[in-house]
Amino acid sequence: MGIFPFVVAQEATLQSPDDALRLEVFLESGKPSYSVYYNNEVVLEKSRLGLKTNITDYFEALTFEGSETSSVDKTYESKKLKKSEINYNAQELTTTFTNQKGQKIDVIFRVSNNDIALRYHLHKYSDTIAHVIKQEFTGFNFPNSAKGYLTPQSESMVGFQRTKPSYEEGYYLDQDITKTSANHLGYTFPGLFKTENHWVLISETGVDGTYVGAHLSDPNDEGEYTIAFPDSTENNAFGSTGAAISLPFSTPWRTITVGESLNPIVETTIPFDVVEPLYEASQDYNFGRGVWSWIMWQDASMNYDDQVTYIDFAAEMGYEYILIDALWDQNIGYDRMEELIDYARSKNVDVFLWYNSNGVANDAPMTPRHKMHRAITRKQEMKWLQENGVKGLKVDFMGGDKQETIQLYEDIMSDANDHGLMMIFHGATLPRGWEIMYPNFISTEAVLASENLMFSQYANDQEARRAAIHPFIRNTVGSMDFGGTVPNERYNRSNDGGNVRKTSDAFQLATAVLFQTPVQFFALTPNNLEDAPEFAVDFMKNVPTTWDETIFIDGYPGEYSVIARRHKEHWYIAGINASEKPRKLSFSLPQMEGTDFRIINDTGKGKFDKKGINRKNGKFEVTIQPQGGFVITN
Repeated sequence: MGIFPFVVAQEATLQSPDDALRLEVFLESGKPSYSVYYNNEVVLEKSRLGLKTNITDYFEALTFEGSETSSVDKTYESKKLKKSEINYNAQELTTTFTNQKGQKIDVIFRVSNNDIALRYHLHKYSDTIAHVIKQEFTGFNFPNSAKGYLTPQSESMVGFQRTKPSYEEGYYLDQDITKTSANHLGYTFPGLFKTENHWVLISETGVDGTYVGAHLSDPNDEGEYTIAFPDSTENNAFGSTGAAISLPFSTPWRTITVGESLNPIVETTIPFDVVEPLYEASQDYNFGRGVWSWIMWQDASMNYDDQVTYIDFAAEMGYEYILIDALWDQNIGYDRMEELIDYARSKNVDVFLWYNSNGVANDAPMTPRHKMHRAITRKQEMKWLQENGVKGLKVDFMGGDKQETIQLYEDIMSDANDHGLMMIFHGATLPRGWEIMYPNFISTEAVLASENLMFSQYANDQEARRAAIHPFIRNTVGSMDFGGTVPNERYNRSNDGGNVRKTSDAFQLATAVLFQTPVQFFALTPNNLEDAPEFAVDFMKNVPTTWDETIFIDGYPGEYSVIARRHKEHWYIAGINASEKPRKLSFSLPQMEGTDFRIINDTGKGKFDKKGINRKNGKFEVTIQPQGGFVITN
């Protein structure tokens, strides 16, 4: 290896179209790095670049070969995102480096207003095309005064029947930038950070079966996080931790969203801006609302009669779907399930069915098992599902981010599309641009979702705080299968025992808008038709799940959140308050100027009501009660 003098050269710069966000690329003694500024203030100090394969090194002893810039102008549409039509304008910089063997690597940056995406492109050389990427050095070096809002990566093969990681760990807010994670395994994407004057969201997108799902490492003493690959213990310690690739090859994108406020964080579309569909939709998929008995009635409800009750309930609500959960194959059986699906169709209700992802990577006993992890059985099962009119699947217990597991996600989604099936994943990883990449993909859980409210009182005690985190971190980068909105006061079938809900009724209605996914399965129960106020039932009958526009109004992670969403000509403003004191807010939404509104809000002492508002100027003053919420609609 040659000797590289200690030389720092600024090789290239790139700015966003509005000139606020600036990227600088350096080569320092043969090692590439980059830094990020917003309005001339440092956001990321010099952060490492590069990767290493089993054959060659693209991290050190590099020479800068040059750079090229271009513009990206893209408009696309989707019914599954926080916006239905998106205009993406960015400047692209391709920097080329060569190692001592003469092998080239491009580091490609795209800088749009508030967003940076970066990835690597490995050029083909000679006849050596099969590589394994063993390590990626991409860093995010924050000033030492920054704070992190992060969830630790879980240990593997622990928890229920050794199914973790299931991406359901809690968040640590406002922690020192150099703090090591609880499990010494780093932090799960996305990660939110606060510098002195900026908010920064770090994540990744464009991950498919050619790579692994990554996360953030623990920071070093300087506060630099790097890309970490899956732990070797995931998926019962079977499979690789690196990515087997074939040259030429482009890695997934690492994304950085920057803002002086939280607005760009909540409203970002960067996970979808830089990816493309991997296949065409086999049909037009229809999104909407649904119910599921399991969340409140549990395993015992997986019988024919209870599912008929829930189908009738979905029909009464005007909902499009019902989810029939685990054990249906044993308790109802395939033959009677065909009858049940026919009955649902007669009520204009379509069916999603639950599946265990496999039987080889964990010990989860719930059935159907051994139906999804092999192509032959999976296609046979999906043929039966298609023939009987099932519209979607919820596949559980995926666990892990190794390349083999990401390939399983992709294979399931691709086969499902061939059979006209939509896909939801539970106990699963973060979606990484999948709403665009896989046309039949709906959402994943990857969050401490509603089932935890059934399992522990502590989850209920923390519900408001956690709900006020998700719009800023987890849900801003991808659809989130939460399965909430609970009118019942207690978590059992008869609403008279079990864990006690601590949040208000208006809070629960607000989450139907705050939590975004194109198919929402709500935790409603048939008794709500009788014991919930008529205006609350009417709201739930009409609340949409697809949005044409999303605007962040106000909030702070873990404290409160207020978001406005538009579906066609109808606006919904939803807010929640996680604190122990009432919170008074004043805000405006000029888009609602000139129309009349209705507000559902808590009145105190466990009561809530609905009032009409005649306010022509689009300005509002709202008091949110402790662990309460509100919804404004026009």
